[in-house]
Amino acid sequence: MDEATFHTKLTELMKEISTLPKTERDKLTNMAHETQARHAKLQETVHNLQESLDYLRLSIKYLVFDLEATRRENNYLRKMIEQRDDDSNTHRS
Repeated sequence: MDEATFHTKLTELMKEISTLPKTERDKLTNMAHETQARHAKLQETVHNLQESLDYLRLSIKYLVFDLEATRRENNYLRKMIEQRDDDSNTHRS
């Protein structure tokens, strides 16, 4: 249920509750307010979760970039060592 639908339904519910006798009306009004508060808390939790997922995605992208750079550097250094070893062997012969 989207936000607009939730608020529309809650408003309709509050109108229906207002037609009830006072004893029932107070109880159901409190329940409706609690439901609204829980809905807001749930939305906040979902928003925080989405932010956490976004941060995690970004962190993973940086880690993958760093890993790729480290691999490139590693390959470059291995080639340098191999060249140095080849040059040393050539001079010894």
